[in-house]
Amino acid sequence: MVEHGSLTVSNFSQFLKKSAAFHCLFMMRNWRWGFLLLLHLVFLLGIEAFKFHKTQRTERISARLMAQLLNEVWGVTCFLNVAIMFEETSFLTSRKSSSGMLAGTFRELQQDEDIQQPLAKICILLDCSAGDVLEDDPVGRLKVFVYELPSKYNKKILQKDPRCLSHMFAAEIYMHRFLLSSPVRTLNPEEADWFYTPVYTTCDLTPNGLPLPFKSPRMMRSAIQLIASNWPYWNRTEGADHFFIVPHDFAACFHYQEEKAIGRGILPLLQRSTLVQTFGQRNHVCLKDGSITIPPYAPPQKMQSHFIPPDIPRSIFVYFRGLFYDVGNDPEGGYYARGARAAVWENFKDNPLFDISTEHPTTYYEDMQRAIFCLCPLGWAPWSPRLVEAVIFGCIPVIIADDIVLPFADAIPWEEIGVFVAEKDVPNLDTILTSIPPEEILRKQRLLANPSMKQAMLFPQPAQSGDAFHQILNGLARKLPHDRSVYLTPGEKILNWTAGPVGDLKPW
Repeated sequence: MVEHGSLTVSNFSQFLKKSAAFHCLFMMRNWRWGFLLLLHLVFLLGIEAFKFHKTQRTERISARLMAQLLNEVWGVTCFLNVAIMFEETSFLTSRKSSSGMLAGTFRELQQDEDIQQPLAKICILLDCSAGDVLEDDPVGRLKVFVYELPSKYNKKILQKDPRCLSHMFAAEIYMHRFLLSSPVRTLNPEEADWFYTPVYTTCDLTPNGLPLPFKSPRMMRSAIQLIASNWPYWNRTEGADHFFIVPHDFAACFHYQEEKAIGRGILPLLQRSTLVQTFGQRNHVCLKDGSITIPPYAPPQKMQSHFIPPDIPRSIFVYFRGLFYDVGNDPEGGYYARGARAAVWENFKDNPLFDISTEHPTTYYEDMQRAIFCLCPLGWAPWSPRLVEAVIFGCIPVIIADDIVLPFADAIPWEEIGVFVAEKDVPNLDTILTSIPPEEILRKQRLLANPSMKQAMLFPQPAQSGDAFHQILNGLARKLPHDRSVYLTPGEKILNWTAGPVGDLKPW
C-alpha cells in the first residue's frame, strides 16, 4: 500500500465507507438520502477501481492527486448535504410527485455546473476511463543541471552528419535541446537534483545510416573524465545523481549484437548512474535496476503529415513490413529475432488475414491506419519504432518479444492497449488474434485514440505537456529524494576506472 503521510488509498476508502454508513443510519427517511447514498457507493466503486488500476500501472500515487481527490469528493458531498437539508428550497421541493421530483432533480443535477464540474474532476481523478496515461507535472518537482561540454561531444558530431536528427536513436539529441530551455533546468549546480551529460554516442553512422557503437565507450569515458576533473559533483556520488541518454540497441553495453553486448556488459563507469535507454528486457545484463525505458525517436511531423480521415475503415487484419531474415548478419537464420520473425513469414506468408512483406511502401503509415493489428516483433533488440508507429496510428500493437520492458511502463497501460504473444506461440498467431472478442478490440482502439497515449510516445519540437520529455522527467522525479547512502565520504571510491575491454581504455 502506498502511503503519503497519514493519507492512503485504504484509509481514504474507509473514510468514505464510514460516511456512507452514517448517512444510511440517519438519513434514509426519503429518496433524497437514497440518492446521496447511491452517490457515495459510486465513489466507493471508483476508489476500488482506482486502487486496482493504479497499482497495476505504478506503485506510486502522488500526494497531490490524493489530496485533490479528497477535496473534490468532500466538496460535492457537502454541497449535496446542504442542499438536501434545506428542503424548502425550490431545488428539491418543486416537483409534485416523487417520480417527477426524482427525474427533475436528476436533470437539474446534470445541468448544474456547481455540481457537474466537481463531478467531472472526480471522474478524471478516479480514472473513470481506465487506460489513461499517468499524468504528473514534473515542473517544480526536480531541478537538472546540464554540463556544458566541448562541442566535440555533441554539436560538432551532429554538424558532421545531420542524419542523426531523424534516426530512431535521436532521443539523445532532442533531450539535450529540450533541457537547455526547460523550466526544470538550473544554472546553479548546488541546487540540482540531477546532473545531465550531453554526449551524442549514437551519432557515428555508416553510409546506410546505422550507428556504429565502437567509439561510444571511449567517448563516454572521456566525457566522464572531463566532468569528474572540472566539477566536484560526479566525485561526491560517482555518478549516482547523474543520468545519461543511451539509446543504442543494447544501451550502455554499446554493441548491436546481443551476444557481444552481453559479453561487454554495461560500461563500468555508468554502473551507479541512471540510464535512460530504449533497450528494455527483464533479467538482462544490459538493463540495470533503476533504468528508465523510453520509446525510440520517430519524427512527429513526418507521421502527422500522413494522417488519414479517422472514419476510413480498418480493412487489414494484421500488418507488418520489415525483415524476416537478416542474411548478412545471420546467414543460418536462427539467431536474428530469435527466429520469431522467420516463424511469422513461414507460417503466415500465404494467409489472407496477414498483410506482411519485406517491402516498405510509400503508403506505409497510411496502411497502418487501415490495420487492426500491427506486429511489433523483436529484431536484434526487443524494441523497434513500430511500437511508436502503432500507437500513433491507432493500430493495436502485437508485441512479440519475451521479457520486454516497454517504454514508461509505470505510466502507460500497455496490457490494456496491446496484445502480448510469446515467441514460442508465433505459429498460433492467427488463432490468438482471431479469438480476441470484438468488444475487447474496440476497447483497445478507444484507448489508443486517447491523445495522451500518443503524446507520451513522441519527442515533439517544441515540447508539449505529457510528451516523452516530460515522461522522462517524471521518471527522474519519482526517484527523488536520493538516498543518503549514494553520497560517498571524502576519498571513497567504488568504481573501477580501469575495468572493461582494453580498447575502451584508449583515449578518444
